Amino acid sequence: MNLILHLLLDAAVIFGLAYIMPQVQVKSFGTALLIAVLLGLLNFFIGWIIRFPLNLITFFLLTGIIRIVVTAILLKLIDSFMDSFTIDGFWPALVIALAVAVAGTLIDRSAPTKERIESGYEALANVSTVSLT
Repeated sequence: MNLILHLLLDAAVIFGLAYIMPQVQVKSFGTALLIAVLLGLLNFFIGWIIRFPLNLITFFLLTGIIRIVVTAILLKLIDSFMDSFTIDGFWPALVIALAVAVAGTLIDRSAPTKERIESGYEALANVSTVSLT
């Protein structure tokens, strides 16, 4: 369920930023969903190959920044082999990568984890919101 939510949110972010930014063109929401799927697959299969040496060079101190830059590079790679998706320049790709990372972080932070549920934290949070209303 979390994967589907991530893909839909990534597609929405890409489609929304394409509407706002004149340097980015996306044909439809279906194309944005395909871009999100391709981005996830490329990040899984190729992204770690690019990220690992860069993280070694920076002694793993800039992991988040490197992840965003690699995502922007992968977006430009997707742009090169899709006709219905165009990014003019690297900076718009970096903005999209940053927005996708922020949206993913917000989803991951809001989703309850197994540890939080087992510790009773989620139950206590629900009780406190119910008692306040």
